[in-house]
Amino acid sequence: MADDLVVIGLGYVGLPLVQEAVRSGHRVVGLDTSPVVVDRLNAGRSHVDDLSDDDVAAMLRGGFRATVDPTCLAAASVIVICVPTPLDSHDGPDLGSVMAATSTIASHVRPGALVVLESTTYPGTTEDLLRPVLEAGGLVVGRDLYLAFSPERIDPGNPRFGLRNTPKVVGGVTAACGRRAQAFYRTVVDEVVVVPRAREAELTKLLENTYRHINIALVNEMAKFCHDLDIDLWSVIDAAATKPFGFQPFRPGPGVGGHCIPIDPNYLSYKVRSDLGYPFRFVELAQEINASMPGYVVDRVAESLERDGISLSGARVLLLGVSYKRDIADDRESPASAVAASLHDRGATVVYDDPVIGEWRHCPVPATRAGDLGVELATADAVVLLQDHSAYDLDAIAASGARLLDTRGRLTGTTVERL
Repeated sequence: MADDLVVIGLGYVGLPLVQEAVRSGHRVVGLDTSPVVVDRLNAGRSHVDDLSDDDVAAMLRGGFRATVDPTCLAAASVIVICVPTPLDSHDGPDLGSVMAATSTIASHVRPGALVVLESTTYPGTTEDLLRPVLEAGGLVVGRDLYLAFSPERIDPGNPRFGLRNTPKVVGGVTAACGRRAQAFYRTVVDEVVVVPRAREAELTKLLENTYRHINIALVNEMAKFCHDLDIDLWSVIDAAATKPFGFQPFRPGPGVGGHCIPIDPNYLSYKVRSDLGYPFRFVELAQEINASMPGYVVDRVAESLERDGISLSGARVLLLGVSYKRDIADDRESPASAVAASLHDRGATVVYDDPVIGEWRHCPVPATRAGDLGVELATADAVVLLQDHSAYDLDAIAASGARLLDTRGRLTGTTVERL
């Protein structure tokens, strides 16, 4: 039996798609450039938070296999690209992995196949960049080959919404491409939302995350002036959230993290500047505000210490929770890195504790992992709660008597300051 689906890229986006496709009866091959990832998966071991080893074992029993061999593409009726698109030095997306995957597909794809890009990018990528590569061998998109974009909407650690019950947005390069993509995703998810073209689907993902980025920047800026005006912003947000219409609560924090909010809006800003020659001012202002928050956190720590006659230079500062999201064992793009860098630059000794992360691999400066948390709370000059992991006993932390800065609005006590 021919493999009918190949998923390229077996990370936080690709693996959940593999899981649901296997559950739906598809025979799935996962293609990745990392032999380590492939070997781990074929041995039944997961490397992402949302899938357990048991989940991977069930996928293998359902016929899934992982490989580094691109010849598997020749038998596929559907190929989905789920590779990373990080920011490059010019704040646009680095499409190197996407274009490499597309070139590989072009060398093996068979007539009639559907190719879908799920990797986040700027509007026009699917049609303007992928289409010419796929058509270079003589196949015509919309007639011999089908091409579409469908943004990933994975929210790692979300217990309520996964891939199946989150509506899937789909836009084809042609109407026939859109219909073909819709038919495929209807076999995997509960609801498919079709938009006119691929570029509308590309912009949908950027709008979603730009909306969040801007509203987070709003409350982050309010956090700064509310502190100066002696206003409890957390109480204000809770009160405003009682309005049953016209308001959605966002809460301040130490900065934005993860692989969407601090990155995706910049794709759109890049596209507007490069193609139209003017700035997307909301995004650029939001980026400026959110990027300032780690430094502001360190300023607040310094102020707290100075009130007791202690200099930040030489102080021992304990950071609680350094992953980018609550209960997620991933520290890439975490604002904790910028907080640690700023503390180090100002002469502080950085100590960290995180119950879901072992080694803080992406910390840019020397940082010591805490031993006994109770001892560290008692001996640190200042403690910063950056991520309120569910494994933390927040009441015990608040009652420890440590000089605490709470960036998540979860602690109360005489020695606690909220962001």
